[in-house]
Amino acid sequence: MQNPVAAQSAGRPYLRRLWFWLFVLLAGCATWGSFALDEPVRRAVVQTQVKGWKTSDDYRFKTSLRKFGDWPWLMVAGILGMAVSWKLKKREWIRILAAAMLASTIAGLVANASRVTTGRTRPRESPRVEQGFYGPWREGRSTIGDPPFNSFPSGHAATAFGFAAVILYARPWLGTGAIAFASLIGWSSIMVGAHHPSDVIASLCISLFVAWFTWKWTKENGEDFARTIRMKLRPTEQRTLRLK
Repeated sequence: MQNPVAAQSAGRPYLRRLWFWLFVLLAGCATWGSFALDEPVRRAVVQTQVKGWKTSDDYRFKTSLRKFGDWPWLMVAGILGMAVSWKLKKREWIRILAAAMLASTIAGLVANASRVTTGRTRPRESPRVEQGFYGPWREGRSTIGDPPFNSFPSGHAATAFGFAAVILYARPWLGTGAIAFASLIGWSSIMVGAHHPSDVIASLCISLFVAWFTWKWTKENGEDFARTIRMKLRPTEQRTLRLK
């Protein structure tokens, strides 16, 4: 008779693959469906941007959200959190925050590497430029690194959701608040005309994917990796004594 534990272990790879492809399908559908919202939302946002809006408290609030939710400030928050966790001897939170910082960085890199080549116009560029995906070239000129054509996906949203998603996976109750804050970053990017809803949804999907694998790797290999780093940082004499 087959061991139930062995049978369960044998079935896990299949279930993981099933969940993976289900996630890919749902993420693809969500991103594709969100394109239908882009133009109606863009028109609605334009109506809120009346004369003098860029000097208003509303504009300052939304741009501040984007500023303090961007990668540098997330890294500062992560480092401070790790320092407090180390002081309180909370090893699990050191692992969680390290994974969150890593996922945020990777998700941001993926999003930024993608958006500089898609050539998608930002909502605020209308009517000066017709909305669309122009790719890396437009009218004989490169769109790579040209901000008006670097909208899809959102780098701000990717870094914020990448950080928050790890906390969600590790501590769902706290993670819900982190995801809510990341959603504010995405919302503010839409409301200032920097991104379309589909830019933010695509970044959310990227970040959830990256954060899952980052947190999974950290749980399984984090202790061994940290031990290796500590050994390398110790003086040679101490390593020799430890081996003896």
